[in-house]
Amino acid sequence: MREVKVGLCGLGTVGSGVFNVVSRNLAAINARSNCQISIAQVGCRRDNAACDLSAAHITRDIFEVAKNPDIDIVVELIGGTTVAYDLVMLALENGKHVVTANKALIAEHGGTIFAQAEARGLMVCYEAAVAGGIPIIKALREGLSANRINWLAGIINGTTNFILSEMDTKGREFADVLSEAQAKGYAEADPTFDVEGIDASHKLAILASIAFAMPLSLDGLFTDGITQLEPQDVAYARELGYVIKHLGIARQSDAGVELRVHPTLVPERSLIAGVNDVANAIMVNADAVGTTLFYGPGAGAEPTASAVIADIVDVARVMDSYPDSWVPGLGCNSSAIQPRTIMDIEDVETGFYIRFSALDKPGVLSDVTKIMGDAGISIEAIIQREQPAGERYVNVIILTNVTKEKFLNEAVTHIEQLETVRGEVSFIRVEYLDQV
Repeated sequence: MREVKVGLCGLGTVGSGVFNVVSRNLAAINARSNCQISIAQVGCRRDNAACDLSAAHITRDIFEVAKNPDIDIVVELIGGTTVAYDLVMLALENGKHVVTANKALIAEHGGTIFAQAEARGLMVCYEAAVAGGIPIIKALREGLSANRINWLAGIINGTTNFILSEMDTKGREFADVLSEAQAKGYAEADPTFDVEGIDASHKLAILASIAFAMPLSLDGLFTDGITQLEPQDVAYARELGYVIKHLGIARQSDAGVELRVHPTLVPERSLIAGVNDVANAIMVNADAVGTTLFYGPGAGAEPTASAVIADIVDVARVMDSYPDSWVPGLGCNSSAIQPRTIMDIEDVETGFYIRFSALDKPGVLSDVTKIMGDAGISIEAIIQREQPAGERYVNVIILTNVTKEKFLNEAVTHIEQLETVRGEVSFIRVEYLDQV
């Protein structure tokens, strides 16, 4: 069989997973690729005790891997967007195909990287960059290639899903669950990228680019995290028949493309509502197939390694064929990638969950409903909690029908100005998706 030599850069969680899965399943991998694949060189700052490196060719200089004339495929698993970018570009300059799991690198620099690869007749594959072991990139680029994608919505960060699942099922506080997530290795010591939605926004930018044939960019992508959510909101959502999930949502319409990451109420009977713990799931709605759900582990050494190795196999199978027969980086030829208008969040239409503290006296709710009516917002449900002993104010929860966010913001401003309302008005967006 034809020999394909892989240079593995990075031997952390994912890199060690790739090394070990290749070592364990090499015969099956070679049979499926119809090649003799080998990890010919490993570039890493330090060895990993989880890997048997006794027979491996090790270098402490990852750039040596990119310049090694014997290497066919460079696998970038070092993370970050600076050194990783230099490594990938050097690999391409030296005629190497590239496989990466780096979502930030693809989201921020993918356009340049793909252009360089195309100019040099090389492939860049990145299945593991989104949703770990779930083959969502392959599904969008290949399995759904006959379809017009209408929208996609997904739980694409396992850390936030774990936190929200614990808050939902056990009524726990955000900070308490975050500490447990860090202790279990689900969240970093600095969890900002996860809990503020930055990690999910990188992944959504990639998915939207493939789905809608638009350039990779974070410009205009609305991002909100979960740090402001309170257990009472999770509980009230359940009472109304909803579950709160942190979703990445992309939708195209005549008005443009919606790109947004934020906490979202979804009906508890929807497909995505039952996805808990650290699992990921992406719903895709398309004109021919309808709605599909892709579910599985969104992170972890071996699930992510599974996706990385699948890319290695894909490259190995076709690397000697004519480039026009390869699947393009973003699923269609570069001339078909066209800029799209990204909608401002204020012009996006959703339902809303609203919570505020109001004086428990006659006429307060009528004032609020008049404000909302004047803003053109119709109300689906209202809950007024019983007044605690000695407390003059009560929580009021309102569920609206679909409206533009700018109308909701206008109504919220007026509600907060009422003398009978205390503090700020909190709101969370509602998406119905495909209910089952």
